Amino acid sequence: MKLLRCGSIGNEKPAALDKEGKIRDLSSHINDLNPKNINFVNLEKLRKVNLEKLPEISNSTRIGSCISKPGKFIGIGMNFSDHAVETGAPIPKEPIVFMKASSCISGPNDDIIISKNSKKTDWEVEIAFVIGKETKQILESEAENHIFGYCIVNDVSEREWQLEGTGQWVKGKSADTFGPTGPYLVTRDEIKDIQNLSMTLDVNGKNMQKGNTNKMIFNINFILSYLSKFMSLQPGDIVTTGTPPGVGMAKKPQIFLKSGDVINLSIDNLGAQKQKVR
Repeated sequence: MKLLRCGSIGNEKPAALDKEGKIRDLSSHINDLNPKNINFVNLEKLRKVNLEKLPEISNSTRIGSCISKPGKFIGIGMNFSDHAVETGAPIPKEPIVFMKASSCISGPNDDIIISKNSKKTDWEVEIAFVIGKETKQILESEAENHIFGYCIVNDVSEREWQLEGTGQWVKGKSADTFGPTGPYLVTRDEIKDIQNLSMTLDVNGKNMQKGNTNKMIFNINFILSYLSKFMSLQPGDIVTTGTPPGVGMAKKPQIFLKSGDVINLSIDNLGAQKQKVR
């Protein structure tokens, strides 16, 4: 299934795409896509619903983040070999883990707001996975059974705040609107090979990032198993897994976002995002 949330900010309704790509209102079956409702029991119930009989939601309706109020928003840094090379960083020997404040989450097509005093706001197209059940100390071979689905995240990053001064990644990753998420939460069964999806990002019509999940240093199942050794994960938690080459800070000369810029990004099978910067 392709699940999403539609409506004005704070008034989103849960929805799903039917076979014809029409958006159908799921609010008569589930009240939101949040940690309370993201689980495999509810997923089986939703799969039995005849979507074509549900009210249609206009395609012009705003799309919100595909997850509401996750308990954790975890990021993995430098997880693409070609991205590490472009930044001059060594290939990590184990995953680099950081947190994004959940308050940074926004809809996939909402504006990105450059924070006051920001000089180096950057883009990062990423694939994220969403937890579907309580996860603690699991093996890599068990990981797939704990993943509810996948979505796109633009891991917007303020490089000065992330890397200069005290160099704390969470500071550069957590400003409001720095986590566009969605449009869809695509359930695991809809993705044939999660480690072979093309990813792309353009700024003002010029391609900046182009990559494939087959370039990940640590695959998604390994990442989930690894994280579960250090913390428990709960339904609705989001883990975004790193970006391919082409970020602004690696350009020569460097390029950073400015007001009026338009970002388009997409990943195979997961849809697309479009943001205006202001």
